[in-house]
Amino acid sequence: MPGEPQGDCLFCKIVEGHIPATIIRETDTTVAFRDINPQAPTHVLVIPKAHYETAAVLAAAAPELAADVLRETQAVADDEKLESYRTVFNTGSGAGQTVWHAHAHVIGGRGLHWPPG
Repeated sequence: MPGEPQGDCLFCKIVEGHIPATIIRETDTTVAFRDINPQAPTHVLVIPKAHYETAAVLAAAAPELAADVLRETQAVADDEKLESYRTVFNTGSGAGQTVWHAHAHVIGGRGLHWPPG
């Protein structure tokens, strides 16, 4: 059920404190932690504490929570003193989503080229 913790979800386990992560920010509704496989000097994941499989499901079911996630991406960028950064939501396996819990990547600290890939 959307919003409910999933016992087999890596990010739900991080939210519940069952799996360690380098948490750098936390609000009532979100958690931000360093990616274990960083693609840039700054690579932080911002997740809703509630479980939604994809960014699309999150946006449709809980737009206010999606806005919280986006606000936190800016807060992470501010904390990390990033003048430029990229926010990425991978939605679906074809786009590279490997954990089925909506999350935003905040990537910066080096030049980022376009198109990505």
